[in-house]
Amino acid sequence: MRTDPEILRELAGNYDWHVRRSVGWNASTPEEVLAQLSQDQVTWVREAVAGNPSAPESLLAILSRDRDGFVRAAAALNASTPPDALAELSQDVMSDFDFGLQKNRLIVMEAVAGNRNAPQQVLSALTREEDEGVRAAAAGNEELSGPDIERLARDHSWEVRYRIAQNPSTTPAILEMLSMDRITDVREAVGANPLTPGEALDRLARDRMWEVQRAVAENESTPREILESLAEHWSFLVREAVAGNAVISRDIVEKLAEDQDQSVKKAARDRLLEG
Repeated sequence: MRTDPEILRELAGNYDWHVRRSVGWNASTPEEVLAQLSQDQVTWVREAVAGNPSAPESLLAILSRDRDGFVRAAAALNASTPPDALAELSQDVMSDFDFGLQKNRLIVMEAVAGNRNAPQQVLSALTREEDEGVRAAAAGNEELSGPDIERLARDHSWEVRYRIAQNPSTTPAILEMLSMDRITDVREAVGANPLTPGEALDRLARDRMWEVQRAVAENESTPREILESLAEHWSFLVREAVAGNAVISRDIVEKLAEDQDQSVKKAARDRLLEG
């Protein structure tokens, strides 16, 4: 539902920056109002404009050189930002401390690396960055080239390999290789990828870690005979995942609907109600 442009023009002058920020995010905001808000004194208002997919390229090019790194990062994430600006932002070394990860992150470079419209040459260069966060962001980009995917699948950082395992552009052959990765999270991501070949899924269904087996149980590309085997798994979380899988046969679902575990029973009965 589109907001009346006249209302947005009025709200753009509101004294509360939270309101102005909401206007900056709104896809219905007229270009002249976005231009006005792009000069706002509050960083988070300008950041909202920089992240607005309806913002014109000329305005995003200006915001890509904003004095604040968070604004530049928002522009770097925006698929409408022009290629020349993205190329320039790919060299931006602004960092921010991530308290969750307890380390500094190159947030602008990471944003460019994750942008599907980043020029191929720029994206390829970011896969060779020393910072693993930047390489990991590039590894998750669906537009990453085959050679870059193949190289990052052998990266020393498990986080990079994990993102390659999640990438829908990763080939079955590389997923087969990653299915034997030493890191559980990587194997789990392979188990969840719908492009993972049956032979690898069969191996992962017998993995020593139940988290990997659950990922296989949730994957709708998993062959039915593997799902039937996992329906007998000792972990209720794996059986629950099987019960929720759309491709499992009705007779298995009916069996799981009588499972001793309440979570499994509920998941199976919900499936039966769905028909």
